[in-house]
Amino acid sequence: MNDPNNTSAPVLTLIDIYQNAALKKDAYANFPLAFINDHVVRMSVMTEAYYWHYHPDSDETFLGVEGILLIELEDRTIELHAGQLFTIPKNTKHRTLPKGERSVNMTFESQNMQTVVSDN
Repeated sequence: MNDPNNTSAPVLTLIDIYQNAALKKDAYANFPLAFINDHVVRMSVMTEAYYWHYHPDSDETFLGVEGILLIELEDRTIELHAGQLFTIPKNTKHRTLPKGERSVNMTFESQNMQTVVSDN
């Protein structure tokens, strides 16, 4: 199993995403699973909403793993189910929250991505 507190995943390591998700019991956890060139694959386990924000320098792609993730945009809300993929272009204000008790998703983003908190 990959150590979610490690900042660099070992090379040639099998990572069990379901096992990593099962270990997280906090209201919100976001941690790297793997690094690919200048990008990172992160896992997010959430039971409460994340704040409104945007990323000025990177797109962010979400992959649903467990439950339903709501991705709120300024003009609509996306329901991301397990097995579905959705990309948010850079500079797009959004926030995420679980629909129900808990959601688990993976994100694919630039390692040096900036997050800017936004009032909405």
